[in-house]
Amino acid sequence: MAVKRAVVSGAAGFIGSHLCDRLLADGFSVIGLDNLLTGAERNIEHLRGNPAFEFRFQDITQPFEIESKVDFVLNLASPASPRDYMEHPIETLDVGSLGTRRMLELAEKNGAKFLLTSTSESYGDPSVHPQPETYWGNVNPVGPRSCYDESKRFAEALTMAFHRNRRVKTSIARIFNTYGPRMKLNDGRVVPAFVDQALRGEPINIFGDGSQTRSFCYVSDLVDGLWRLLLCDEAYPVNLGNPREMTILEFARMIAELTGSKAGFVNQPLPEDDPKQRRPDISKAGRLLGWKPVVSLEEGMARTVEYFRSIKAN
Repeated sequence: MAVKRAVVSGAAGFIGSHLCDRLLADGFSVIGLDNLLTGAERNIEHLRGNPAFEFRFQDITQPFEIESKVDFVLNLASPASPRDYMEHPIETLDVGSLGTRRMLELAEKNGAKFLLTSTSESYGDPSVHPQPETYWGNVNPVGPRSCYDESKRFAEALTMAFHRNRRVKTSIARIFNTYGPRMKLNDGRVVPAFVDQALRGEPINIFGDGSQTRSFCYVSDLVDGLWRLLLCDEAYPVNLGNPREMTILEFARMIAELTGSKAGFVNQPLPEDDPKQRRPDISKAGRLLGWKPVVSLEEGMARTVEYFRSIKAN
């Protein structure tokens, strides 16, 4: 059988690098694209010298060419943490719009399957709980988080337009909170922020009263869902996340126990438009993909804490 070729944008990012690993492990050749705005070359350093992997420093909002035939196009390029996309709002909007279009045109040119990684932020601060794919969301289009929320919502609309009007084979994953090795300690998301503070012996910052909820999915589970969706014909969005829901305060207590932190907690003002609750309805993923998370939060967080300990020690 001919080797399948995939182009992955955001290849040096947290999830993108793990997805490259999965594709390579399954016999694909991979061209990874990243402009390193928020990605890091250390995430793909272990792939250096792998003849099936090629990395190109590339901003996908700029014109680019892939010379050879491509079978799959996976678009993971975008700042994803609030700290990053609020620092780079215009770049975030550009990559969700123009960058997504360039990747879709690459798929169209090659007759390739296209996968968009969207986000649970498409649901905004949801008034429906848990969130099914049929829920249209409660998003503030002019709020501080809108650059990310609306860039992803536009990317979904653009993907469906290429699917309907240009017959591109497409899939859309709505990713809920994902964690694991290769996250950046300083990206502002709750997992690295809590672990970093705990490992430094500082009090963990709890925004609001800590009653808001999140659902955390380990990265290997998420990548398995993306892999299955890539090989599926479903064009409409599919939620990928772990439906186990817990409050932020409960999660902070877990981190303190895992790290041995005795520094306690400090309450901070709740950021504007911060979702009060977040839990995926993954019944569609179970039905279409035969997928559900298998890594427990306790096991996944133990691995993640060890990863952060190791990078802080170096």
